[in-house]
Order: sequence, then C-alpha cells, then structure tokens
Amino acid sequence: MTEKIKKPESEWQKELTPEQYYVTRKAGTEPAFTGKYWNTKDAGTYACSCCGEPLFSSDTKFDSGTGWPSFYKPLADGAVEEHTDSTHGMRRTEVRCAKCDAHLGHLFPDGPRPTGMRYCMNSASLELKPKEEMKK
Repeated sequence: MTEKIKKPESEWQKELTPEQYYVTRKAGTEPAFTGKYWNTKDAGTYACSCCGEPLFSSDTKFDSGTGWPSFYKPLADGAVEEHTDSTHGMRRTEVRCAKCDAHLGHLFPDGPRPTGMRYCMNSASLELKPKEEMKK
C-alpha cells in the first residue's frame, strides 16, 4: 500500500497552477481538446502533476477521439485508485493518484485491446517526463 501524501489545501493551492488545483484537488475537468497532452505523441512517462508519481506510459496512450489524453492501462498495479463517482447525475469510475489522491480523470470500458479500458485523464493532472529524462 502506498503511503499517502497529505497536505493542507492552502499548500496545494500555492504549489499548483489554478487549473491544476481545480482539476486535481477539486475534481474538475478541463474542456476537451484544450489540454497540453490530448494530442501528444512524445515518448515518456506521464507522472502526477501534484506529487510526481509515475502513472502512465506513452506506450499505452492512444487516440480516443475524446479530446483528453487516454491510456489503456496504468504504468503499474497500484499506481492509481478507482472510486465510484455519482456526480452530474451519472455513475462513473473516478481515477485518482494512489500516492496523493489527486483527481486524474475517469475510467470507461470502451478502450482498445489488450485491456478494453480507457483511462480518460486531464492534461492538468499529468506531467510528461520524456524518455531521456527517465534515464538520468
């Protein structure tokens, strides 16, 4: 079990951009086709924008046509947590960072093989670490 990072909201607010804070700490959603990673094809690892925990590999990223970065599986078991989200009059699966509880996006069962899952994430919740940086 990953030990959680716990900080007061005021500290998160100081460390994050207003958009990152809204998305990750207030469970917001950025508008489709506006985030910096929705159409990125660069190789690397997508880490949590709050705590830096590695979450997704560019090897599992795919174009879902939704306007948000989508992945068919997390980087490792236990990297993310799934929670039931009943807001907005629908039942969805919310995805959060297992280390700091940041809201990342939602999970849908309409992704490609091999998992059939679509982790539909907000760009504001992610930071792409290029492969060259990961080797250092």
